[in-house]
Amino acid sequence: MEITATVFGLICVFLTIRQNIWCWPTGLIQVLLYIVVFYQAKLYSDSGLQIIYVIVSIYGWYHWLYGNKDKSALPVTSTGTIFLLIWVIVGILGSLAWGYIMKTNTDAAAPYADAFIVVLSLIAQWLMTRKKLESWYFWITVDVLAVGVYLYKHLYFTTGLYAVFLILAIWGLLAWKKPTSILKAHAA
Repeated sequence: MEITATVFGLICVFLTIRQNIWCWPTGLIQVLLYIVVFYQAKLYSDSGLQIIYVIVSIYGWYHWLYGNKDKSALPVTSTGTIFLLIWVIVGILGSLAWGYIMKTNTDAAAPYADAFIVVLSLIAQWLMTRKKLESWYFWITVDVLAVGVYLYKHLYFTTGLYAVFLILAIWGLLAWKKPTSILKAHAA
């Protein structure tokens, strides 16, 4: 199951970089499989995150198709510095709070690291549904953290997947930064 989820994850990110709408259904398959993989590894926050991803992926699929003001395909835009700073603060505070909850109420294997992965992933995924360039900064941070946590938990295929995700996230950032694909906007 972990190998299959890994393959679908790679396909999903590759399609996302290319701004291909099929990233969303392939991502749905990946997250459904990872619900079980992470639960079995006692990474409960990550398992719960996958459940949220199911909902967010359906929203992202729709929003990429019809999210522009005229109901056309959504272009890549930027959040702007102020909104980026707000998301960073939300990420730090949310991660500390969720990590504390997981540490004091579960037998989570890595409560704070797992919490940072979850909270920053939620922010990244939300920004991705809106086609915000800054989503890639959050994904890069998530991927660095995830490689360490999944290696620690002996999830070797998933560790490899997130190492590749890190490379793909850097590629995605560069691809989405191309002047022809970005509209400057100041809304989150």
